Amino acid sequence: MKKTMSALTGILLTVTIHAQSDSTKNPFSINAYAETYYSYDYGKPLNGNRPGFTYSHNRHNEFNLNLGYVKAAYQTENARANLALAAGTYMNANYAAEPGALLNLYEANAGVKISKKNNLWIDAGILPSHIGFESAVGKDCQTLTRSILADNSPYYEAGAKITYTSNNSKWLVSGLVLNGWQRIQRVAGNSTPAFGHQLTWKPTANITLNSSSFIGSDKPDSVKQMRYFHNFYGVFQLTEKLSLTTGFDMGAEQKTKGSSSYNKWYSPVVILKISPDTKNSIAARVEYYSDKNGVIIATGTPNGFKTWGYSLNYDRNIGSNMLWRMEGRSFSAKDKLFMKNGEAVSSNFFLTTSFAISF
Repeated sequence: MKKTMSALTGILLTVTIHAQSDSTKNPFSINAYAETYYSYDYGKPLNGNRPGFTYSHNRHNEFNLNLGYVKAAYQTENARANLALAAGTYMNANYAAEPGALLNLYEANAGVKISKKNNLWIDAGILPSHIGFESAVGKDCQTLTRSILADNSPYYEAGAKITYTSNNSKWLVSGLVLNGWQRIQRVAGNSTPAFGHQLTWKPTANITLNSSSFIGSDKPDSVKQMRYFHNFYGVFQLTEKLSLTTGFDMGAEQKTKGSSSYNKWYSPVVILKISPDTKNSIAARVEYYSDKNGVIIATGTPNGFKTWGYSLNYDRNIGSNMLWRMEGRSFSAKDKLFMKNGEAVSSNFFLTTSFAISF
């Protein structure tokens, strides 16, 4: 235990540079971001890889980079664009199916405002996913590691979208045409576009409700199986010191091409965050993921992937620009899905830590 605790350190670095002239704001900005981590899995995987359904912070017993990128952005009243190049274990795991230089293309998109009276935009390119309350950028999430439902739904997407935001910022409505389920390059032999929507409502400054969907096939046309997926989440600032986040994913995919029968999966998650003061916060998470037929997470076991997850996260703000994080997390499955000392077991426990600095 002493050996493990002494090794638990990491670095999260965010650098933002905004160039301004004396009279008007410069439309160009540059951001650099890096998140290193250390994770110790008590299952002690021999190949150093944590369980296959984890796509962030997925290396055991080594200091590593989860995500690092350099991003250039352009923003005016009527046009915007973003370009970011990235590296890290997150990129290796999530972009494994992308060819060549696309492996390191974190974001590349451009947009234009198409209405003089309304906040209506069209954007196209490689975009952050419209699904879920968690992103690849750790510092923007309530917990150090990502939830099971976040790791197993799209982090990014390629396509085009039209987005309307109301003047009072209470409503956001977006429609999307996409290349596929977390795809930049479409699957070979697939000519079917995918579609999605996002609807966000903020009735008060303390409540956010979001509905997002995906409809499409992630297989060649010859074996096309339509996938229907919906994500819902709510973020509630209950008091100045207490917040609650709830999420629920539900999906169905045809068993075979043209079939009226579907394989289904679902996942609820609840995160409670307590911030007693400006320096300290604790986040507790409970989650469940059920995918009996292995649509998203294949196991080859009798009950498929039916797994509970629990985590406890502690954050410490050190000064105004540094953050230290540590998290303990466990999984408990119905079948023996994990390995420990060379034997199959039904549970898994690991510790992860990071240290953040921004300037």
